[in-house]
Amino acid sequence: MGASGQPWAMVAGTDEVLELVPAYDRLLTEVERRRADAMLKARARADFVAAHVLVRLCAARLLDRPADVRVLKQLVLEQRCPGCGSAEHGRPALAGLPQVSVSLSHTTGVVAAAAGHEPVGVDVERRGLPDGIRSAAGRVLSTAERTAMREHADPDAYFLRQWVRKECFIKLGRATLGGLTAVDLSDLPGPDGTGADDVSNGLSRHGDLYVLDHTDTRRDAVAAVVSTGRPRIGAPRPLAAPEPPAVPQGPAT
Repeated sequence: MGASGQPWAMVAGTDEVLELVPAYDRLLTEVERRRADAMLKARARADFVAAHVLVRLCAARLLDRPADVRVLKQLVLEQRCPGCGSAEHGRPALAGLPQVSVSLSHTTGVVAAAAGHEPVGVDVERRGLPDGIRSAAGRVLSTAERTAMREHADPDAYFLRQWVRKECFIKLGRATLGGLTAVDLSDLPGPDGTGADDVSNGLSRHGDLYVLDHTDTRRDAVAAVVSTGRPRIGAPRPLAAPEPPAVPQGPAT
């Protein structure tokens, strides 16, 4: 475990991750490969694979393990649906590491992932909202949040910020898709970060949870990380060079 053990999150471009780990196909399980191959669009497949690679990079960072292909391959991602028992969906986990919580997310061209010794959820979305997305506010936002959205200078930005936060709550098991209006986050800062406990890091508290907001202007994306631990966010690092095999030494002469 790292010195602090704080949850680690990363946000990166899909192409950036795949270029960083050119041997990415070697990391995936048979289930992950099958799910990726079932996607008809190449862009969607790339986003899926990059998110599944990035979550391994987060776990390696959290565990203070070198981020090389050998180590990343040992971090086996699995999913299991508690309802139907399927391994094709459900909350992600690392095989043999029940003490590590992981989460991942992907949108067009951008991926996010997180790993922590505490429960953690992460979500990322592009800032360009589809037409008519505000019609979903009644199914997503609380009464107080809908009022705040109407009064906000940029209602779309307000809605998107609350949406990525609430997606994290779902991934943490603190909310359900059908019960989002009961989760009131109107006490949290708006899209500009005003009112955050730590404005420089976009960090706020909501009950027993830390909420870390992140805006990636380079990729025109918005992300959130929610955890019972104080999360950090960063970019993936270049892979470490693997240790060369030891050369047997002959008897001294």
